[in-house]
Amino acid sequence: MYKIPQYTEPNATIVEAFMEEHPFVTLIGYHNNTSVATQVPVLLHKRDGQMFVTCHIMRHTDHFTAIENNPDVLMLFQGAHCYVSPSWYTEKMGGTWNYQTVHVRGKCRIMSNEETMELLTRLTARFEAEQESPLLTTNLPKDYMPSLVGAIAGLEIEVTSIYPIFKLSQNRDDESYKNIVRHLQSSIDADAHTISAEMIKRRSNLFE
Repeated sequence: MYKIPQYTEPNATIVEAFMEEHPFVTLIGYHNNTSVATQVPVLLHKRDGQMFVTCHIMRHTDHFTAIENNPDVLMLFQGAHCYVSPSWYTEKMGGTWNYQTVHVRGKCRIMSNEETMELLTRLTARFEAEQESPLLTTNLPKDYMPSLVGAIAGLEIEVTSIYPIFKLSQNRDDESYKNIVRHLQSSIDADAHTISAEMIKRRSNLFE
């Protein structure tokens, strides 16, 4: 994979926090010269220092067949993104896009039904936690979970590489950088505000 060092976030703690904050990922597999993709919620955990990502997909799909035949997958953890106009630079050139994403490669293991049940319990607990009246798996009808597990497959993905791309105008001069921040802050786009806030946090390390 071609990498651009100036946009590669070197701090592993920051990268892992970003992945935790953006748990709805695009999971990509490949089989018979065809790519397949599914958007899935994920959980992250470490075992003996090794990172794993867990999720689930439907069994009777091309994606499940691809993983059965090829366990190598790519996951995209996507953050905010926004357009950056070249009119905001001190030197006029082409426009671009600022964004944050983490590309994670790994090898899949298909979970047993019992492991998949446990995964669903943990996923539900994670994403229901902030609800006013959380509906946990223990509150569901007794036969619901077993019937659901027959239709889905839990996946445990052992992470083999992580490539974080935080493209935030690091290659611009300070005046251009401040102009970009100012224009993004005046935008009605929520992603533009998120990107500008991240740029403000990073400016002192770039120019001061």
